Amino acid sequence: MIIHHTHPNYISEEGQFARDHAAHWTEENGIDPELFKKYPFVKRGLRNANGSGVVVGLTKVGDVEGYRFTDTGEKIPAEGKLYYRGIDVEDLVNNCLAEDRFGYEETSYLLLFGHLPNKKELDEYTKLLGKKRRLPDGFARDMILTAPSRSIMNKLARSVLALYSYDSNPDDTSLENVIRQSIDLVGYFPSLIAYGYQAQQSQFFNKSLHLHQPDPDMSTAETILRLLRPTGEYTDLEAKLLDISLIIHAEHGAGNNSSFTTHLVSSTGTDTYSAIAAAVGSLKGPKHGGANLAVPHMMEDMRRNVLDLHDYSQIQDYLVKVLRKEANDKTGLIYGLGHAVYTLSDPRAKLLKGMAKRLADEQGLQEEFALYSYIEEVGPDLFREVHKSDKPICANVDLYSAFVYKALNIPQDVATPLFATARISGWCAHRIEELSNSKIMRPAYQTAQPLRNYTPLSDR
Repeated sequence: MIIHHTHPNYISEEGQFARDHAAHWTEENGIDPELFKKYPFVKRGLRNANGSGVVVGLTKVGDVEGYRFTDTGEKIPAEGKLYYRGIDVEDLVNNCLAEDRFGYEETSYLLLFGHLPNKKELDEYTKLLGKKRRLPDGFARDMILTAPSRSIMNKLARSVLALYSYDSNPDDTSLENVIRQSIDLVGYFPSLIAYGYQAQQSQFFNKSLHLHQPDPDMSTAETILRLLRPTGEYTDLEAKLLDISLIIHAEHGAGNNSSFTTHLVSSTGTDTYSAIAAAVGSLKGPKHGGANLAVPHMMEDMRRNVLDLHDYSQIQDYLVKVLRKEANDKTGLIYGLGHAVYTLSDPRAKLLKGMAKRLADEQGLQEEFALYSYIEEVGPDLFREVHKSDKPICANVDLYSAFVYKALNIPQDVATPLFATARISGWCAHRIEELSNSKIMRPAYQTAQPLRNYTPLSDR
């Protein structure tokens, strides 16, 4: 019988070779975590012993606060704060809510240019983004539809790299040229993720292909909903809620993995498309941006395993099992709770929760919203009880993002690409900042491999 290479039981020659060698690789070459105790000066994960990040640079783009230090070096939990160019993100969001307007474009301008735009500047910038909603001629057909991917993040990274070929001046790293490229990318991203999703659904799930033309007069949030939905329809509240989500995901300091990746790759002097594609690859990882899929997966597991979701004692029992590594993915994590920096609160979660409540009231999803709120309420106490820990735990932005995306009927596969669409403004701001430093990053690693003699081939 001939077994085709697509058969699930087929193992290629190189696959078998890899399988044979992988069995011995860890034993011979792996770095035992215990080995780090021998080298206490090594900052594993670029983190200090107290959990704070190793300071490797300076930035004016954004800042994250979740704790403070006393004069004696003691780490003290604090209410979370997020600043864009020194401005509290809560002020940005609350002002947009008070004026009942979209704010992502203003946020993007602030991050890229370092100051709040006046009305003329904002109108000019918004109009430029609108012109870039439509991808270059032939791009959707040649670069997206003819080579779909099961992963929209993979397709996004490849699309960003492909845009290099459509740029008449791709390698110029002058400030003027990189700003131009940044505006192009901020404008393109909604179409890139929407068309990537439509191609995925058509190719791999036999769904109808819905390719709406973008409207240059629409905001970023409106464009995303128009291009994702088969009918292209949405309510004003839905678009405003998605806009808030974009604002709070636009930036998170230079130390988060994807922004640091942008700094790292940009420090080599490479082109904008290579640097941003690398950032997309970083955000794709399940320990970074891909983590926002973990909350809906946990909620699905809860629905399968809790008999009565109205009985909060059963939900509490389920969460205890999760913490004891007896339920969900057996990691012991209640997804949507805890953060590397935030301790007492995540300002993004607080902002998103307020808008999510409004959407829940409008769509009759109060019981669903109450379920997420209950997890936020009891999860930290259960964590401390199960682990006998006094570590402060708060809800993070992923908890209410999961609710919002479900309420907006945004497919799970689009959750992380949406994150990237918001974060592209922050990435470009960090790239521009790094290029002004012009010093390549070159960290050091401590070798853990003892010296040994070469053995001739005939003696092995």
